[in-house]
Amino acid sequence: MEVTIEKLQEHKEKIKQVYAEMAKVVVGQEYMVNRLMIGLFTNGHVLLEGVPGLAKTLTISTLAQVLHLEFQRIQFTPDLLPADLVGTMIYNQKDGKFEVKKGPIFANIILADEINRSPAKVQSALLEAMQEKQVTIGETTFTLDKPFLVMATQNPVDQEGTYPLPEAQVDRFMMKVFVDYPTKDQEMEIMRRISNMQFDFTVGTVLSKEDIFSIRNQVNQVKISESLERYIIELVYATRNPLDYKLSEEAQYIQFGASPRASINLNLTSKALAYMDGRDYVLPEDIKEVARDVLNHRIILNYEAEADNVRTSDIIKAILNRVPINK
Repeated sequence: MEVTIEKLQEHKEKIKQVYAEMAKVVVGQEYMVNRLMIGLFTNGHVLLEGVPGLAKTLTISTLAQVLHLEFQRIQFTPDLLPADLVGTMIYNQKDGKFEVKKGPIFANIILADEINRSPAKVQSALLEAMQEKQVTIGETTFTLDKPFLVMATQNPVDQEGTYPLPEAQVDRFMMKVFVDYPTKDQEMEIMRRISNMQFDFTVGTVLSKEDIFSIRNQVNQVKISESLERYIIELVYATRNPLDYKLSEEAQYIQFGASPRASINLNLTSKALAYMDGRDYVLPEDIKEVARDVLNHRIILNYEAEADNVRTSDIIKAILNRVPINK
């Protein structure tokens, strides 16, 4: 389906309405909402990291309401079992046979709250759902409803009793988004709203499932030049072979570079960003804007980086400054 100017404008207006509805409940956090919508329009999972109280859970649940999608929140804890996530077989005494009891994973938007609090068994159960979009219970495999997205949160402060996510699972998240504190004015508004016991948290529905699938098709049609495709590849290769790009200082801190999923997701997210800005073509600025979110969980730093207080964002900034865009 070709991207027409009319369709671009129609969906751009609807996307503005999504922001407006979200603003009725969530103060600020437009950046987080933008990244969640990019994930939705490109069929990619999103990992949110931020201290408690920054409205991560509220934002995701409100977005599900605005998009009229089935929503399930799963609180990850150390004693959580795979069956608590995907479901299990239950014996029906009346019929004398086992029945499938589906778990909360069977929804459109899954909020995996504090995902790093559960052990490897639970993470492996989530992996199949995230990658294959299916769940196996007993001997039966069930296809998950579309759209299916995992929006996960993790707390960077309280690391006691947590399990670091395996690289293989982290890589399956399209983006890792850092959620920051609100401004003073925003926090004043939050305080006033929450203090008002009569505050209305209801929102209207803006986009249907059909709209989401239509937008996905149109995002896929957004044009990206060969020079920008080459630029994406160069950026990713710079994470693997920094010395080839005269990044000698950064090279000493990188243990592993980004996987091919980084290239795929830089392409998809930059297209979605261009589309949401009302364009049917990608600009270099689109790629640079999403680079941090796509790369920051795919570049693995060594102990020297930790000792020297070097962050992944510093490495990404240096790469963006060094790698040229060849026309």
